[in-house]
Amino acid sequence: MEKVKINQHVSFSKLIQGFWRAKDWNWTAQELNRYINELHDRGITTMDHADIYGNYSCEGIFGEALKLSPQLREQLEIVSKCGIVLPTDRIPNADGHRYDHSSQHIKRSVERSLQELNVEYLDSLLIHRPSPLMDPEEITDALKVLVTEGKVKSFGVSNFNKSQYDLINRSLVCDKLHITVNQLEVSPYTLDALDDGIINHMFKDDVKIMAWSPMAGGKLFDPKDERSQRIMTVITPLTEKYNVSTNSIIVAWLNKHPASIMPVLGTHNINRIDEAIDGFGLTLTDQEWFDIYTASLGHDIA
Repeated sequence: MEKVKINQHVSFSKLIQGFWRAKDWNWTAQELNRYINELHDRGITTMDHADIYGNYSCEGIFGEALKLSPQLREQLEIVSKCGIVLPTDRIPNADGHRYDHSSQHIKRSVERSLQELNVEYLDSLLIHRPSPLMDPEEITDALKVLVTEGKVKSFGVSNFNKSQYDLINRSLVCDKLHITVNQLEVSPYTLDALDDGIINHMFKDDVKIMAWSPMAGGKLFDPKDERSQRIMTVITPLTEKYNVSTNSIIVAWLNKHPASIMPVLGTHNINRIDEAIDGFGLTLTDQEWFDIYTASLGHDIA
């Protein structure tokens, strides 16, 4: 599996495993541990989390599984996100739905994530979503402490547009810190990040892209969705031409972009993981890429 350099300390696997649904898998620690080892054996070493996933439970589920193979820790890149607050009785002060990018909240969230995940540091910390109230100085203050204490090796954002990225990054650059990753929704169905300039903006600054929901959350397989049907009309013949699955074609489509787009898969089916891996060995022609793109647009390019 190809690795993507994030900074001088961290590299991610080109395919990333997401754990936002881990609670729904209803696996024992032993079953999840086996899956993590299967991923590692395939070169998938980057694990994507967030403090809120599964009502603040998914990090702990992963941490229990990791305890069974502690030697794996140094061979994995563990990513987590914070900044969203959801109402829950699992943690203090979570009494409503809001964003909290205060220095205190960020540091407190990271401390909890480290405890839940059973690790001493995060390979990358992301701010989960931008907030109308976010103060760059608050975020910078938290990061300086976390980096100095060795608890965070790299920093990124998630779902940030160009102006939101610029606001935060300008403050970080002043303190010799920088944003290394932006996690965005990108798929043949969801083209916003390709068309609004954010991916180009990240590419310019050498910020890598983690693509969440690269399979469009199952929308592509909805027979009642007109856009999905247009896309699948193009993809289906390509699966036959290359003797691969739809998942493989989608990964190949993302991988053809010159920016470093790393798909984040939420599946717990190892066969789907293997299909995605097959996509990295496939090179679509420019025409095939544009055929999928224009099918999604619903009209030809100019």
